[in-house]
Amino acid sequence: MCGIAGEVRFDGAAADPGTIHRMTCAQSGRGPDGSGAWAQGPVAMGHCRLKIVDLSPSGGQPMVDSRLGLSIVFNGMIYNYRQLREELRGMGYEFFSTSDTEVALKAYHRWGRECVYRFHGMFAFAITEHTSGRTVLARDRLGIKPLYVDHTGARLRFASTVQALLAAGDVDTSIDRTALSYYLTFHSVVPAPRTILKGVRKMPPATVRTVEPDGSASDHEYWNPQFTRDEDRSDWSAQDWQDGLVEKLRTAVKRRMVADVPVGVLLSGGIDSSLVVALLAESGQEDLQTFSIGFESRGEESGDEFEFSSRVARRFGTDHHQIAIDDARLVPAIDRTVAAMSEPMISHDCVAFYLLSEEVSKHVKVVQSGQGADEVLGGYHWYPPLADVARDDARQTYSEAFFDRPWSRLAKVLSPEWMATHDAPTAFIERHFGRPGAETAVDAALRTDSTVMLVDDPVKRVDNMTMAWGLEARVPFLDHELVEFAGRIPPELKLADGGKGVLKRAARGIVPDEVIDRKKGYFPVPAIRTLEGGTLDRVEAALTDPAAVRRGLYNSEVVESLLADPNRHHTPLRSNVLWQLGLLEMWLQENGVS
Repeated sequence: MCGIAGEVRFDGAAADPGTIHRMTCAQSGRGPDGSGAWAQGPVAMGHCRLKIVDLSPSGGQPMVDSRLGLSIVFNGMIYNYRQLREELRGMGYEFFSTSDTEVALKAYHRWGRECVYRFHGMFAFAITEHTSGRTVLARDRLGIKPLYVDHTGARLRFASTVQALLAAGDVDTSIDRTALSYYLTFHSVVPAPRTILKGVRKMPPATVRTVEPDGSASDHEYWNPQFTRDEDRSDWSAQDWQDGLVEKLRTAVKRRMVADVPVGVLLSGGIDSSLVVALLAESGQEDLQTFSIGFESRGEESGDEFEFSSRVARRFGTDHHQIAIDDARLVPAIDRTVAAMSEPMISHDCVAFYLLSEEVSKHVKVVQSGQGADEVLGGYHWYPPLADVARDDARQTYSEAFFDRPWSRLAKVLSPEWMATHDAPTAFIERHFGRPGAETAVDAALRTDSTVMLVDDPVKRVDNMTMAWGLEARVPFLDHELVEFAGRIPPELKLADGGKGVLKRAARGIVPDEVIDRKKGYFPVPAIRTLEGGTLDRVEAALTDPAAVRRGLYNSEVVESLLADPNRHHTPLRSNVLWQLGLLEMWLQENGVS
C-alpha cells in the first residue's frame, strides 16, 4: 500500500522532477517508509512506500527493469503474486526482488494489458514502456485503490490522491456542476470519472487505460459481474448457497493474510467482521490482534459496541484492543479528517475511522475489515422495498429510497447559478439500471451499489482514513470471486432475516448467535450525528466563511433555516442535511478552492 504519482508530457518537454517531488510529498502519509523518483524524457514517476511485502530496498519504487524496458509505480497488493511469480519463472523470467510489484511488471511484459485478468487483489498502477513511450494505467475491479488523473492537451498527471494533483499546480479547480448534483443526491457519491473539481478525474474501476505518446487514450473495461441466475446452479438449495458463500469468504480471508508483517482485524462486533475473525481462528491463525472503537454516549444512543466485539474476541482468543475516544478529541479531529479526504465524504463514521486508524497504526500495518458485505449481500433497508417491484420500475423505487433529495428539491438548496442544466443523477440511475446483466429489481440495485456507490463511499472512506496513518486495509467481502458468486445468489436468500439472510444463516455455528441476532450496528459517533457545541460551531464557521459567501453555492435562506434548527432535517439515509452542506465547504476551503 503506497502513494503513486506521475507526469507524462505530450508537448515535447521533459517531465518536471520538481512536480513529481511535490506530488509525492503531498501523499507521504500513504507511504511513510520511504520514497523514490524516476524520470526519462517526457515521463517521470514518484512513489512513497509502505513496506508490507519484501521489506528490503529491492522492493522499492519506482521499479525499473532496463532489460524489459519498463518502469512501474504500484499501489495495493496482488494476493496471488507468489503463484504468478512461479508461473513467470517457468517462462524464463528472472526476479531481483520478492515483491508483488515486480510480478505486476513482468506480468505486463508477458501478457500486456490482459495481465489484470490474472490478478487477485486491490491495485492501482502505472507502467511506461521506454521504447514506445506508451503509458498504461490500471485500477482494480472494485476500485479499492484510488487513481486520479489530470489530463490536458500538453500533459497527463496521475496520483493516488486529489491533493497530490493540486500540489502539482495548474489544475482547473472550478466546481463541476454535474458532480455537485451527484454529491447532493447520492449521499456525497460522485461516480467516476467525475470529481467535484472540473480538472480532476478518476479512473473508473476495472479499467485499463492506454495513453499514447501523442496524448490520445483508450479505455478497456475488463470486469462486469453478472447479477443473474446461473443455470449450472439452478438446482442449488439454500444450504448449498450458504456453504458456497462461506467457502468463498474463507478463501478471501486467507488470501488477505499474505504479508511480511502482522495482519490484524477491525472488529466492530457485527456479523461481518466477526465472521472474518472466526475464519482466521478456524485456519489456525495465532496471536491475532483485533481492534474496536467506542465514543461517549448521548442520551439513549450508545457510543460503542464493545459488548459484542469483546464477546467475539473472547470466543476466539484474540489480542483485543478497545479504543475509547472521548468527545474532547472529536472536534479537533474533524479538520484533520477532512484533510485526509481525497473527495468530500459526509458519512459520520469518517471521523471514527480516522481516529481508529491513528490508534491501530501504532500496533500493525495491515488490517482486514468487514466493509462491503451490506452492498454485496443485501444488508441495507432500501433493498426489501424492491423485492416486489417489476424490473422496469426498479429505478423509481430505488431513487425514492436512496436519493438524498429529488431534482425539484435540489433546485431549492442550490443557488440558481450552481444548478446543472439537466437531472444527471436520475439519468445515471436510469442508464445503469437499464444495462443487461441484472435479472430483478433487487439485482439491479445490488449491482449499482456494488460497482458504483460502494466504490465511492465506504471503500474510498476506508482507504482515505486508514492510509492517512500508513495503515493498509484489506476487504475480503470485496474479493472479486466472492462478489461474482454473490451476484448469482437468488435475491430472496439475501433479503431473508432482515437482510444478509444467506450470510446470517451461513454464520450459524461459526460466530456466536447473539452477534447474528443483534440489531444492525454501525460506527456510532453520537457527538457528530447530533450537531451541537463545537461540532455545530465548526459547520457554521464553514458555511459563513468569506470563501463560502463569495462562492454562494447554497440558497442563503436554506442555510439560515438549517442553522436555526440544525438537527431537524435529515436525508432518507439519516445524514444531517446541515452536515452535508457544511462538509463540502470545509473540504473546498481545506484544499484552497476559491
